[in-house]
Amino acid sequence: MTSSTAPDSAPPPRPAPRGPLRRMTARERDEAHRVASPLELFFDLCFVVAIAQAGAQLVHAVAAGHAGEGILNYAMIFFSIWWAWMNFTWFASAYDNDDALYRVVTLVQIAGVLVLAAGVSQAFENHQFLLVWLGYAIMRFAMIAQWLRVARSAEGAERTMALRYAGGVLLCLIGWLGLLILPESGRPWVFLVMATAELCVPVYAEKDFTTSWHAHHISERYGLFTIIVLGETIAAATVAVKAGVDEHDALGELLPIAAGGLLIVFSAWWIYFVVPIHGHLRSNAQAFLWGYGHYLIFASAAAIGAGLEVAVEQAVGTAHISTLAASAAVTLPAALYLLTVWVLHSRYFKVGIAQQLVLPTTALLVILCTFLGDWAVLAAGIVSALAVAVGVTLTARMVVREGTRAA
Repeated sequence: MTSSTAPDSAPPPRPAPRGPLRRMTARERDEAHRVASPLELFFDLCFVVAIAQAGAQLVHAVAAGHAGEGILNYAMIFFSIWWAWMNFTWFASAYDNDDALYRVVTLVQIAGVLVLAAGVSQAFENHQFLLVWLGYAIMRFAMIAQWLRVARSAEGAERTMALRYAGGVLLCLIGWLGLLILPESGRPWVFLVMATAELCVPVYAEKDFTTSWHAHHISERYGLFTIIVLGETIAAATVAVKAGVDEHDALGELLPIAAGGLLIVFSAWWIYFVVPIHGHLRSNAQAFLWGYGHYLIFASAAAIGAGLEVAVEQAVGTAHISTLAASAAVTLPAALYLLTVWVLHSRYFKVGIAQQLVLPTTALLVILCTFLGDWAVLAAGIVSALAVAVGVTLTARMVVREGTRAA
């Protein structure tokens, strides 16, 4: 008896060796299942440490009646944190090869933001920016090293792009030395000029070659950072309310602030994630506007937490400001957040005037809540929650109408 057997199937291909050092080549724009890596999540958490420090100093400045100076310092410090985070995020979306050197350089950037965080209080209180500059320099030199690795692995226009990035980052870092050597009166102008220069570097570097960032990965990274910032806002406000209850037995005065603050933050999360923004990010022009605009989203989200702390301190009598000023510390950043999310996110997915007007109208009503005295924060929270309810209702009605027409 003879028997025949089918030939054995070919063994699966062995994975390519992954040594400790690999060429830093561009990843594919349409790469499947692209998600944030554990290193990126760790990176985000460490950056929020610096954001928390900036928020705490903003609270002290506003509560002491120095709102203008505090907001300016906050804007400057927050820009350095946000810009370093954003540069890494877009770079990683295009070139993350996850080798040993890439990981080490990324950890160096994390160390840099922790140095920056250590200098935040000196920058706010004594106007000394040495530690802030040093921390920023550590992050930026690490970024320069990453771009030089890309240049070493690339050719032609891509290599030119990488060298432009490296050179632009270095020149801007030198320009930021103005914060250390110029008098205090000139520092706001240094910030304005250098922030503009920093924003121009990616536009110039990519004018002939576009990095292969991944739209879904980028939208997820921004969304995760938004969640972390909102979480830090809740944590800061919770600690402030607990301290007010423990030290001043002021539960009745703080309950409206706590409830209103939770409603604002919950609504902020809902409004940001109600639409899948990655489908809108198709070109550098769209991505630059969307990515740069998140400075206002992140800064205002963190400032909401600082404002809630100020409101708590004013309610228990430890802040030297009026109820109106304390209310504005919450309502103004909340309104800015709502308006910016509408401009960058929501308006592209809204159908009809009614849907388009929900968030701008809500932002206006939140500002008007400022004048409601001790009930301002609670009223702003209720208005924000109603905006979510109205948005959900309008969307549901639209779906029903479209289903009726299709039938």
